[in-house]
Amino acid sequence: MSLADLALPFVKALSPEAAHEATIKGLKLGIGLPKINPATWNTPIELPRSGLTFYNPVGLAAGFDKNADVHRQMARFGFGFVECGTVTPRPQPGNPKPRLFRLKEDQGVINRMGFNNHGLDYFVRRLRRNPANITCPFGANVGANKTSDDFIADYEAGIAAVYPIATYITINISSPNTPGLRGLQGKAALEALLNRCENAQLQAQTASEETHGGDFDGWKPVFLKIAPDLDSEAIEDIVETVRGAGHWLSGLIISNTTIDRPGSLVSHHKGESGGLSGAPLMTKSTRVLKEIASELLGEFDLIGCGGIFSGADAYAKIRSGAHAVQLYSALSIHGPGLVARINEDLPSLLKADGFSSVAEAVGADLR
Repeated sequence: MSLADLALPFVKALSPEAAHEATIKGLKLGIGLPKINPATWNTPIELPRSGLTFYNPVGLAAGFDKNADVHRQMARFGFGFVECGTVTPRPQPGNPKPRLFRLKEDQGVINRMGFNNHGLDYFVRRLRRNPANITCPFGANVGANKTSDDFIADYEAGIAAVYPIATYITINISSPNTPGLRGLQGKAALEALLNRCENAQLQAQTASEETHGGDFDGWKPVFLKIAPDLDSEAIEDIVETVRGAGHWLSGLIISNTTIDRPGSLVSHHKGESGGLSGAPLMTKSTRVLKEIASELLGEFDLIGCGGIFSGADAYAKIRSGAHAVQLYSALSIHGPGLVARINEDLPSLLKADGFSSVAEAVGADLR
């Protein structure tokens, strides 16, 4: 058990947002970091379409490290990849406090943070601080400013800024806390978004090659992060649109938080507005993952996110079509030692079903 895990009861005594801020400050100071090399965990896996190689299939979801302050530190806990952000072109404070709530009895979290972050300039400076020997893949999750007149222009700006330094890029159109943002998941709006983001990617690649020449490490995969609050018609539209986007889009991250409130919730915070994450999201997000995987598996890389609290949860996502998984909310409940436990449990779960690798198990429940 790491020092970070031992400190968890004291951190939980703080308000949720104060606890998160204290955790980030502690990590920046190096407090509680384990002395491990992520490369020694599981056999590396490769996502087939993007070609991304992860040390293991368990990644840190966006939202924890919004400003790329502690991505190197988080990799030390055994994550196979770390996604930073969501970052917007201009700094913004986010929504009024309180805006983060623990649902202790439900093992869930509700947030209405509103993309609070320091902006692209700060984010890029922090991400550039990676030493040459840091090889953990770091993703950059880009979003739009709340007051922007053109959301898509903000994604174009985000892609251009992070392209030379991020391992991959995620276009986040699924937060429920920026009014109108989820409207970009509609068919016509999504087509416009993907067309303009494709051009932004091509321009960023050309600019990076011209600037860095042989030092630039090439084409960067781009993912689309979607919401779990989608009916079958909306899922069909997204499938058709991303399939028509062409080769430049690598995959989807499924999913962000939900605005739904399951009847099973008992916490007194259950009525707070915002996105619900944690254990109550597992069933819904996995259903959407499975529906999309039934159409797109083999054509796109899929990353399962939402409700993962155990190796069994991660394995369920993989069997439902995920090539890799991400978690965040569970860390606030079980501490960073959860990452190691999931990575320790997955091989035995695979072996019990006769699989010798994660790749063999991807989509097993669809076959």
